[in-house]
Amino acid sequence: MLTLIKNSTIVNEGEIFKADVLIENQKIKKIDSNININAQKTINANGLYLIPGVIDDQVHFREPGLTHKADIYTESKAAVAGGITSFMEMPNTKPQVLTQKLLEEKFAIASKKSLANYSFFMGASNDNLEEVLKTNPKNVGAIKIFMGSSTGNMLVDNKDILEKIFSKSNMLIAVHCEDESIIQQNISKAEIKFGKNIPISEHPNIRSEEACYKSSSMAIKLAKKHNTRLHVFHISTEKETNLFDTSTKLKNKKITSEVCIHHLWFEENDYKKKGALIKWNPAIKKKKDKVGLLKALLDNKIDVVASDHAPHTLKEKANSYFKCPSGGPLVQHALPAMLELVKQNKINLEKVVEKMCHNPSICFNIEKRGFIREKYFADLVLVNLNSPWKVDKNNILYKCGWSPFEGEKFHSKITHTFINGHLIYQNGAFDEKHKGKRLTFDR
Repeated sequence: MLTLIKNSTIVNEGEIFKADVLIENQKIKKIDSNININAQKTINANGLYLIPGVIDDQVHFREPGLTHKADIYTESKAAVAGGITSFMEMPNTKPQVLTQKLLEEKFAIASKKSLANYSFFMGASNDNLEEVLKTNPKNVGAIKIFMGSSTGNMLVDNKDILEKIFSKSNMLIAVHCEDESIIQQNISKAEIKFGKNIPISEHPNIRSEEACYKSSSMAIKLAKKHNTRLHVFHISTEKETNLFDTSTKLKNKKITSEVCIHHLWFEENDYKKKGALIKWNPAIKKKKDKVGLLKALLDNKIDVVASDHAPHTLKEKANSYFKCPSGGPLVQHALPAMLELVKQNKINLEKVVEKMCHNPSICFNIEKRGFIREKYFADLVLVNLNSPWKVDKNNILYKCGWSPFEGEKFHSKITHTFINGHLIYQNGAFDEKHKGKRLTFDR
């Protein structure tokens, strides 16, 4: 099948230019200023911007075991509507992904249900070293370690085990960094002050800058000691950004980092209005952190923008501080939110594409995705940068039915999403006859 995208404005590899794109079956066949061919499908993209599909390296789609909150089908559908064509999912499901067998079972589920391309991380615990080391770097994105803290009972706090994983693993290790001992001290202080009725606004003081910095710096120290390829998830403080290097090109970096949408958008004053809806781990912190994270992103101290999509039901979110789970849904609104920052002149379009499309591909060595190049998979997104819309219950696709962005007016809209050459989403309508593919890695 031939599909022709005419007259698009392409944003790719630091350039913006007008061109046509010819898709043959699953791949990009030709990129040229003027392609005239009888294609089975022609899309006039005049006035629209064509970008590579977003690769989200950190999501929680809750399947198996937690499917009352979300599942791979519903959340991949929301992701596709938000311009995300590939995702990498975390291991803290039920059961936790701590064996190769359980990992492959997740891949089997996704092959039947996922509308987007997919990969799953192998989880580490204090007692599954043997299983971790069996992970094949060609077909799994990374090993995930909850260092210092975990809300899914996957805390790895055995220093001997950490040393062994960092020294013996031949693939990328991705880490969640918060120090549990500091968090427990901060909880004790908060309980003295507030009793058991701790307000949500205390969250950034409990899961504090100090807790994040201590754990991140420990992970980096371990990686440097063992020459390990390390990726630090969801940096949430300005202080942590100073741990990362700007002098090395991304493809040569051994230690990389990421920031998530909510840490670039919200700040501690927003707890008054949003409450538990913006309770994430690590916590949304001060305005200076939000500003510092954006600066670090622009300066290339931070390499990747992700969502950390982690839905819970509104009923769960209505609980008191200790019973209320952390996390919220984001995949449908991650790209629109970043495009809103473009509208606000805080970042340019080329940089958004670099951090959300190109860099995840480079960071994880993903094969033939993340760029608009001939012979690459046709994971493509068309965006109208001047099509205002408001986030409300009627247009939210998450299974949990809510968004921290409800009531927000965005000025850019995703109009078309192609996955492996298939036009899966067009102006609110889905064509679900093709499923996404398993990501492979050039390692």
